[in-house]
Amino acid sequence: MSANETATASQSFNAAGFQGLLEQLAHEPTWWRERRQAAWQQFEQMAWPNRRDEEWMRTDIRMFNLNKYHWTVGEGSAAGSSPALPASRLGLGVELGGRVATLDGVTVISELDESLRQKGVFFGSLHEGLAAHESILEQHLFRTAFAAEADRFAALHQAMCSGGTLLYVPRGVALPLPVHIQTVLSHGGSDLSHLLIVLEEGAAATVLYESCGTEASGDGLHNGAMELVIGDRGNLSFVNLQDWGSQTWHFAQQQAVLGQDAQLQWTLGALGGRLAKVNQHVKLRGRGAHCQVNGTMFTQEKQHLSYHTLQHHMAPNTTSDFLYKTALQDQSHTVWRGMIRVDKAAQRTDGYQRNDNLLLSDACRADSIPGLEIEADDVRCTHGSTSGRVDEEQVFYCLNRGFTRQEAIRAIVTGFFQQIFDRIEIESVRDALGLAIATRVRKYE
Repeated sequence: MSANETATASQSFNAAGFQGLLEQLAHEPTWWRERRQAAWQQFEQMAWPNRRDEEWMRTDIRMFNLNKYHWTVGEGSAAGSSPALPASRLGLGVELGGRVATLDGVTVISELDESLRQKGVFFGSLHEGLAAHESILEQHLFRTAFAAEADRFAALHQAMCSGGTLLYVPRGVALPLPVHIQTVLSHGGSDLSHLLIVLEEGAAATVLYESCGTEASGDGLHNGAMELVIGDRGNLSFVNLQDWGSQTWHFAQQQAVLGQDAQLQWTLGALGGRLAKVNQHVKLRGRGAHCQVNGTMFTQEKQHLSYHTLQHHMAPNTTSDFLYKTALQDQSHTVWRGMIRVDKAAQRTDGYQRNDNLLLSDACRADSIPGLEIEADDVRCTHGSTSGRVDEEQVFYCLNRGFTRQEAIRAIVTGFFQQIFDRIEIESVRDALGLAIATRVRKYE
């Protein structure tokens, strides 16, 4: 299909729809179709997660109805005719080396600086990447950092993934400018797209990824995945802002794999959605690998956000630092379940995880469950969690300096997240995330 053509089809998430997808994607290589078919068999054999499952016991999806949504498959749009998309937050005021945007899983914008293209960098849709780098996709797609057997949502994603983005950076190439990805859902739309980032040995990149809806109160289904593959001595800075419409269901498998002496800084902002269940795993496979994960969550009304993190130390001398901060108001509910896992071979591991919760109402709830699984005997692993309300002495201090109560609460919330903001290297991104959180603070009398 040419870049100036658009072909779409809408089908249900059932056996007939799966066969329709295979027909639409008949150009895919045998290995990809085989992976789809294997995942579809798993999907049909699995039951939906329920609250008897340990990972789902605090997350209720009984109101979720898959039959309400349909998949759409298509590629490309004519230059200059892309649909109107919501304004970018992460990309505002930032000089970019490339940009990709998708709408309901269909790639509508694909741009990359020519100087990067000449260095062998690829940044565009998965199906365009298939023509240029099939061996890379065959090696990593649904293989390096994804497990279809994780649950029924993961199996459905692998079986019916119909769009997505590939960033491939060859050995020794460092991107001088960030690249930006925007994933957008229309009201009532669905998206099963996949993000695959592959940095070869010694490569470096900064990626700004944001997801949102066309409407603030939009309904939709996002069942996505990320695979971040960082080769030996590679360095990835990844910023991910999730701000779906308030009625959107969000399910995701997000995993990173680090080689020897590889570096990853992963900053996450989770603000939107009706319900989100995300598994965020980092596997430190190479000796000396290091990752820092910074998570911010702000919830309101009856939102439910559940994030399960895993720091898996698989090699010696690896370090990890996970810091999640959450502020809740109204009747919202968050779940953070973190695990540091240290294999027997991963001696001299240094692992840290912490979750802090700021409760802004009497009706909100934060569940925090840190954990350790350690098989090595020469390690340093620590974890912790705190939950508390706004300190009225701080409010009183602000009121005596001319703040309204709302301004005081907003300043305190911003200060609560400041430790995360200080870790973000790009000033405009730091400001965008802070503003997105501050504007959500309710009026407190």
